[in-house]
Amino acid sequence: IEANRADLDRARTEGLGDAAVDRLALDEGRIESMAAGLRGVAALADPVGEIVDGSVRPNGLRVQRVRVPLGVVGIIYENRPNVTSDAAALCLKSGNVAFLRGSSSAIESNRAIVSILREALAKAGLAEDGVLLVEDTSHETALEFMRLRGVIDCLIPRAGRQLIDLLLEHATVPYVLDGD
Repeated sequence: IEANRADLDRARTEGLGDAAVDRLALDEGRIESMAAGLRGVAALADPVGEIVDGSVRPNGLRVQRVRVPLGVVGIIYENRPNVTSDAAALCLKSGNVAFLRGSSSAIESNRAIVSILREALAKAGLAEDGVLLVEDTSHETALEFMRLRGVIDCLIPRAGRQLIDLLLEHATVPYVLDGD
């Protein structure tokens, strides 16, 4: 909440609109909702190794579609700090590294959230580097993030039209777009 307060103060000083400030804001209820989301993802069945389809060819060869991790999943998103925990949880649950790049408006919140997640990973005996945060929030770094072919295996934007258009124009890594 302290880190989020710094983000909110900066956002108001910079004239961020009321709706954007609301999306940025964290309070006890929103943090509990984030924690509930993490617990919900943790309670899901392990998808890795699940056989989703299969058949046996006439020659006896068995063919199966099996769920496997993608590798490093880059998530690029705007000023919603809850996306930091949601994206990290989903990536980790599916056996992937979460490589996160949020907006400058939420950087202090994102740093605090990622720090807590990395600490929790270490306590659980898992590699802290399962969750990584890009702390340089410049436009140039966003473009570089989209071009990390060979580092990022799949890029998922969680943002508005402007960022999606930027991704469509500049990304060299494979990406997944939502219904927007």
